Amino acid sequence: MKKPKIAVVGSSSMDLVVKANKRPQAGETVLGESFETVPGGKGANQAVAAARLGSEVYMIGCVGEDAYGTEILSNLKANGVITDYIEPVKGERSGTAHIILAEGDNSIVVVKGANDYVTSTYVKKAQSLIESCDLVMIQQEVPEDTVIETADICHKAGVPLLLNPAPARPIPPTTVEQVTYLTPNEHEAALMFKGEILSKVLTRYPGKLFITEGAAGVRYFDGHKEIRVPSFSVDVVDTTGAGDTFNAAFGTAAAEGKSIQESLRFANRAASLSVTGFGAQGGMPTRLEVESALKD
Repeated sequence: MKKPKIAVVGSSSMDLVVKANKRPQAGETVLGESFETVPGGKGANQAVAAARLGSEVYMIGCVGEDAYGTEILSNLKANGVITDYIEPVKGERSGTAHIILAEGDNSIVVVKGANDYVTSTYVKKAQSLIESCDLVMIQQEVPEDTVIETADICHKAGVPLLLNPAPARPIPPTTVEQVTYLTPNEHEAALMFKGEILSKVLTRYPGKLFITEGAAGVRYFDGHKEIRVPSFSVDVVDTTGAGDTFNAAFGTAAAEGKSIQESLRFANRAASLSVTGFGAQGGMPTRLEVESALKD
């Protein structure tokens, strides 16, 4: 099978990860168990995951002119991601994500840094690449105009676009119509469609809107009925990056021509494996690992 060609427009960051038994409340100090720095950023995470799953992946983004930027680029290359469309931003720091792992989940504060320079103008420079792809993926750790421009380029070129709307913010109706796949988690969906019953929202976007719900799996409307594709039970080490793995796996499978049901099952299995390792990228599985786990 020919490798699908995927471009990822998005953020590249360094994750600063603290493990603790409990999450501090406002004004409270707690003792942590460990501290690590590991490459992350939703865009880079999805690029690495897609490359490990067998796609030909191009990353479109920016890093800072600092040690973190050098490390982020080296990590992408080591994972087989093509970095020709990543530029260091002079005088700017790389993006960082400050992550607390506690009580079986994570809390994250993102400082965008150089990711703010992944502008609509920057994306236009990669337009010919985007137009040649089997799928493009984008998230919302880059400016809103960048998402709008990317959706417009993909729509005009007939290239499928997967928008992972994280972190949640309002999305113009035109952009929602232009994207092929929209993949919020339940919290992002509740913010995007405030006050609406999500089951009714799903019926508006058959085969487009996929609401991920962690251990409960993913919901979508197939044009006739609402379907839930269940997740897989595993021993959780770190949930950071599970959503990014899901999106990369779903995008890879869809770009290969698999059905929605097959793509979602593949994505759920990949995401379940990802939470068994430490760090956003530490547990991201290879294609062989996912296929073997699906057979089991």
